Amino acid sequence: MGELRLMKGNEVLAEAAIRCGCDGYFGYPITPQSEVMETLMERQPWNETGMVVLQAESEVAAINMVYGAAGTGKKVMTSSSSPGVSLMLEGISYIAGAELPCLIVNVQRGGPGLGTIQPSQADYFQAVKGGGHGDYKLIVLAPSSVQEMNDFVDLAFELAFKYRNPAMILTDGALGQMMEKVELSDYKKRWTENEIAEKWGSWATTGKPSSRNRNIITSLELDSCKMEMNNRRFQEKYRQMEVEEQRYEMFSCDDAEYILIAFGTSARVCQKATEIARNKGIAVGLLRPITLFPFPAKIIGELAPKVKGFLTVEMNAGQMVEDVKQAVYEAGCTRRVEFYGRMGGIIPSPGEVVEAIERNFL
Repeated sequence: MGELRLMKGNEVLAEAAIRCGCDGYFGYPITPQSEVMETLMERQPWNETGMVVLQAESEVAAINMVYGAAGTGKKVMTSSSSPGVSLMLEGISYIAGAELPCLIVNVQRGGPGLGTIQPSQADYFQAVKGGGHGDYKLIVLAPSSVQEMNDFVDLAFELAFKYRNPAMILTDGALGQMMEKVELSDYKKRWTENEIAEKWGSWATTGKPSSRNRNIITSLELDSCKMEMNNRRFQEKYRQMEVEEQRYEMFSCDDAEYILIAFGTSARVCQKATEIARNKGIAVGLLRPITLFPFPAKIIGELAPKVKGFLTVEMNAGQMVEDVKQAVYEAGCTRRVEFYGRMGGIIPSPGEVVEAIERNFL
């Protein structure tokens, strides 16, 4: 068993970055994720592993530092909260267009605008539909516990390098500020240039040896035909992710008549709601998407003919519900898909979710 500690989610993100061999963190403080950088500054990993930690002058500067460092093949990341991620979107689109691996963490807060510092899930569209300009996708992981805040840092980097694509951990202020017992990962050594080249290919700008042509990192292509070819290659990569990387967790779905679908903090609420509903004699199960992109549409399509309806529970005005409806439609089913959500930083209660099941289906 690894080292056990009681830690905040934000603190765990920082600790996991150090332990997984991250080369660099570039960020800017914003509530409710400021503890990520604060923990890194307190830990001083540059003395322990050589990891660079730098507070940039803005979120725009931070994401462009990530862009530059990622171009050299380094394992680099940033973190922010909703308005800060909005400022990063141009750089994120450039990174996706340049096909560079990196990790972006969004500890969501309520909006729009400056909104509130309370937890939200209203950045779902921004995360899974591209957010910035152009036809790009992020790999998006949604933890629902402090333990997964630890585990998903290493997983996100692995997927980012596998597909040469930016990855995002989409969490929220509740999980970021929550304290839970966590089993920390063992330390991994930082990848060397040769190890990266052997495992992922020699695409990084690390200095040109005589044995290969120059590596050029850019998202710019002025020839429209070549740019279309680039985009077709990107879309094929995203389709490969959809085939190989759909991740989810199910609770009490074997005999369920109604399925709750929720991610992150909402999924924790729905686990309790499932217990309450079953104690009332209502056969309810829970499907928790772990990857929001690629979205676990395949399992929803398999469940659709077996149940009477789905209820998506989100801390927003209704975003993931569109992907659930699409998955049910593509499965050729006419099952009802309903939505229940709270906004403005309010977390729904298990009792509210059970009432929504009864109101919509019974």
